[in-house]
Amino acid sequence: MRPKSIKILFFFCLTLTSCAQSKKASDSDLSINYEVVVPGIDIPWGFTFLPDNSMLITEKTGQLFHFKDNSLKEINGLPKIYVRGQGGLMDIIIHPDYKTNGWIYMSYASSQGEGEGGNTTIMRAKLEDNRLINQDVLYKANPNSRRGQHFGCRLAFDNDDYLYFSIGDRGNRDVNPQDITRDCGKIYRLNDDGTIPEDNPFINTPNAKKAIYSYGHRNPQGMTLHPETYKIWTHEHGPKGGDEINIIEAGKNYGWPVISYGVNYSGSKFTDLTERDGMEQPIHYWTPSIAPSGMAFISSDKYGDWKGNLLVGSLKFQYISNCKIKDDTIISETKLLEGSGRIRSINQGPDGYIYVGIEGLGIVKLLRND
Repeated sequence: MRPKSIKILFFFCLTLTSCAQSKKASDSDLSINYEVVVPGIDIPWGFTFLPDNSMLITEKTGQLFHFKDNSLKEINGLPKIYVRGQGGLMDIIIHPDYKTNGWIYMSYASSQGEGEGGNTTIMRAKLEDNRLINQDVLYKANPNSRRGQHFGCRLAFDNDDYLYFSIGDRGNRDVNPQDITRDCGKIYRLNDDGTIPEDNPFINTPNAKKAIYSYGHRNPQGMTLHPETYKIWTHEHGPKGGDEINIIEAGKNYGWPVISYGVNYSGSKFTDLTERDGMEQPIHYWTPSIAPSGMAFISSDKYGDWKGNLLVGSLKFQYISNCKIKDDTIISETKLLEGSGRIRSINQGPDGYIYVGIEGLGIVKLLRND
């Protein structure tokens, strides 16, 4: 059993790319290395920074840790976590006004509710004396399912303090994603207290799930707010091919599974369509699939002219895709941290540096070689 407190005595730095030959390399030729700042987390599904620069880190198997003053302590008082397949304890973020209200938001799989198995749940709580208090479930997807795939679930706040979250199609692609009367295969939007915004796109649609903001999604495991346009960007897993990046707009249909750039894992087709009227095109897609997880923009000056780039983690190929963007279009990609491990989560810290959750390694900090 993992100890309640782990004193961090571990630090190392590994160069991942060779330095550019030119003595005056441009920022585009940056060589990157990293240091491990929080070892010992097997699957760091999500992490967030508190105002004192400490971290809250989720372990998928159902543990929440607080990393502060080089010490890793387990937080008590979590609800019962349904751990099955891709489901468990997932993302965690804090309210934009955390200093005032103290709210922490997290996503996890729960067996509460209708049917056997589990489904994705969104909760907020506060932290006091190493324990979660004032727990408040804001949303629970129904019905439960015993399937182990496609729980989602990333969280993000927009610039107006609306809470967005993703729930995957739970492996039921032919029913859930295109039906707005059903949960799953959707992006949702709530007020920060869990109530439904009055201008949600389906608020007046009979029988619709009123929290739905967009639909036609497969399994979004990346979500972030663009630092300049303040739009919500997501990425999602395709099947064999067809991983997508999308900019989310109210009420839009993103096509799954009617249109896709992927095929079944067997190689057979499930659709002949890559586009259809009334369905959104991704701004970018990967074939073959990279199995994306984690997503963050670089908005600081720590990495030179990478400022404005989008970072996307790859579980399958174990690298970060460093995407250069112009006018909401990805114009080039480079690979960072190749072979370092399955990239699960990415965030920019208060210090402007990028931090990355890598399975089997922990949380690392990206450094540039000057």
